[in-house]
Amino acid sequence: MTSDSIAVRRLAAQRLIGPPSQTPADVIRHLLAVQSQDYPNAKWAVGQRLDGALDADLDRAFDAGEIVRTHVLRPTWHFVAPDDMRWLLALTAYQYRLLEIDRDLAARSRAVFEKALRGGVALTREELGARLGDAGIGASGVRLGYLIMDAELEAVVCSGPRRGRRHTYALLEERLPPARPRARDEALAELGRRYVEGHGPAQVADLAWWSGLTVADAKGALEAATPPLVREPIAGRTFYASPTEPAASAPRPFLHLLPNYDELLIAFRDRTDAMDPELPPPARVAQVLLSHVVVRDGLVVGGYRRRDERTTTRLQIDLLVGLGKADCEALRGVIERFAAFLGRPVATVGLD
Repeated sequence: MTSDSIAVRRLAAQRLIGPPSQTPADVIRHLLAVQSQDYPNAKWAVGQRLDGALDADLDRAFDAGEIVRTHVLRPTWHFVAPDDMRWLLALTAYQYRLLEIDRDLAARSRAVFEKALRGGVALTREELGARLGDAGIGASGVRLGYLIMDAELEAVVCSGPRRGRRHTYALLEERLPPARPRARDEALAELGRRYVEGHGPAQVADLAWWSGLTVADAKGALEAATPPLVREPIAGRTFYASPTEPAASAPRPFLHLLPNYDELLIAFRDRTDAMDPELPPPARVAQVLLSHVVVRDGLVVGGYRRRDERTTTRLQIDLLVGLGKADCEALRGVIERFAAFLGRPVATVGLD
């Protein structure tokens, strides 16, 4: 197995090629979690794994609670399927509960949030801060953010429906249906299996990075899931793979405009298999995770910048590897799909 085949296999495992998922919740459930602090671009990350999805479809699924968002894994905001939220928090959140906030204060704040949100109420971050103030707890800025994050990690609050363009919080127990708890060993095995099935061949360090677990726990998770997972030694590295991973049977080239934090890159600690051999060395840095990237056959070949104007979205394409005629035609097709997803014109610079 070559580095190129690792890249293409990951495209197929992540449903960026081959049969797409049917609903936004299916995408999230398959990937287990999708990083989503940049909400508009996270919607495009999900939309690329669906057939004919629209930006508004993702908003409706989010507002309806079919997908939810909370701080989990590392921890940062992720979309998670409702039935996976509780066990993922129980498995991974414990090591982040040593934030620089007083534990008594955090418990008092959670009680305020529970009282304020009870009965299907959804409040914005600022409104939660005001409720804390009414209870004699001064909180704003970073302190307020930590207190709300603590309530997320303790499975008290999660995302509520948007109010216009503003995000809200709701009580997790009211927003999510009941779910069966997992014993820790069962949860680790499920994490290892589903991470590999949803992301493609991966190493222990990759799962440790993605989940925020220790290397020992990540190795234990993958070993507990083997079988059904299999080990594949490649050039001194040990990958775990799914024996049922989909085949990449569609003709190349595969071109994608991936947003910042897309799972194709963010899910791996070792990203050497996602870099085109012709990519200049300065571009092979961790900052690529924070950027929108152009990907050919699963390999980064450039980046792009997105600017949303009143009626148009503009893309500045910055290619760092030469593309052939077929590549450019495929990329134009992706841009047309992006415009259809957004429901507005997309103008590009740098592709002609």
